[in-house]
Amino acid sequence: MKMTSSNLKGLTLMFLIALFVWSSSFENCSAWESYIPAKRTVAAPQQRRWNYAIFNVLEYGANGNGYADDTKAFQAAWEAACKVEGSTMVVPFGFVFLVKPISFSGPNCQPNIQFQLDGKIIAPTSSEPWGSGSLQWLQFKQLKGITIFGKGIIDGQGSAWWNDYTGKMPGTRPTALRFYGSKAVTITGITIQNSARTHLKFDNCISVQVFDIHISAPGNSPNTDGIHLQNSEDVVIYRANLACGDDCVSIQTGCSNIYIHDVNCGPGHGISIGALGMDKTKACVKNIIVRDITLHNTLTGVRIKTWQGGSGSVQGITFSNIQVSEVEIPIMIDQFYCASDRSKCHNDTSAVAVSGINYSNIHGTFTVKPLHFACSNSMPCTGLSLANIELTPLPNNYDLCDSFCWKAYGTLRTSIFPPIHCLLTSKPPSTRVRSYGNSCWA
Repeated sequence: MKMTSSNLKGLTLMFLIALFVWSSSFENCSAWESYIPAKRTVAAPQQRRWNYAIFNVLEYGANGNGYADDTKAFQAAWEAACKVEGSTMVVPFGFVFLVKPISFSGPNCQPNIQFQLDGKIIAPTSSEPWGSGSLQWLQFKQLKGITIFGKGIIDGQGSAWWNDYTGKMPGTRPTALRFYGSKAVTITGITIQNSARTHLKFDNCISVQVFDIHISAPGNSPNTDGIHLQNSEDVVIYRANLACGDDCVSIQTGCSNIYIHDVNCGPGHGISIGALGMDKTKACVKNIIVRDITLHNTLTGVRIKTWQGGSGSVQGITFSNIQVSEVEIPIMIDQFYCASDRSKCHNDTSAVAVSGINYSNIHGTFTVKPLHFACSNSMPCTGLSLANIELTPLPNNYDLCDSFCWKAYGTLRTSIFPPIHCLLTSKPPSTRVRSYGNSCWA
């Protein structure tokens, strides 16, 4: 077929239209491709600022040489990090920072701040920075979503107090690391050592996780509790190695829903609830689970201790899967606790009520006696339950096998070794004293 002039013009027109459309599409694609990087370039810094807001103490003037005062640098870095949600304050590896008593306060701080500890923080050993005395050294206060993590060390250099025979240091010894009035707290990875007094304290805190930490102080260092809980709830402590001169874990008044597991304790005084009710105060503790614990060379294993004259209650406590080695008294309730000279502790009919305490799967060796239940005359212990307990004296002296019980009512759910004959299995007397003071929860 012959190509006419009109057909040729039509084909030419169609070709030109197609060329125009293709050219326009190419330009649009090129423009879009050039636009995408521009958009990413603008957005990326915002994303980095949100997720990677790093505040390194070295950039705020810290020396990190172990003798220059780095307190102001730490305070400045914190004040900057405090303003940014999800920020990270960094204490870098390879440096030693001397820091005086400091408070990382936070009622106006953004949430979810991280404190990355990879270096070492040391406390001053001269008296001047402490004034007349400080209750804490490093304090984190009124924060939400605070996390301390890393492989670094907090060293309280407590021997400056322990060996202070000349009275150079103030009488008040500080807690190394304290959290107050905070929610959603996480501590992991770090080491706290040689605190002048308690190593790690939580007061008025909600939702706390402590795991994979190390706490270390000599067994003869005075009052150096490992972890101290007070007026706190919903706390989990696990995979912790605790060695100190007092209670590895101390659970005080106002605590509930506490779960402690997979913890190594020793030297120290064991895992303790109390002492509660000092100076006739009211103490309330409930819903505590302590399981899968190893204790070596400790004063006690698992213990409840209360002062005479107090009020309130301890209830809903479980101790299970406890392995003891060379522990003086593996199982103890002492309602006649007296930390000072016993001649100064007077008899009192009022007492913190102890009830609903479960002991199961407790095995190992002891050096004094297997069990000690010293309960109040007017407020006997009730609801004690024991099962699968096997404790052997060291050395092999079976004169040590006698347990002690006083006003302790409960049930032996399985055979116990050595046999416990002193537990009262009858119904507690109806004259058991109850009062408004012992009413903790509705």
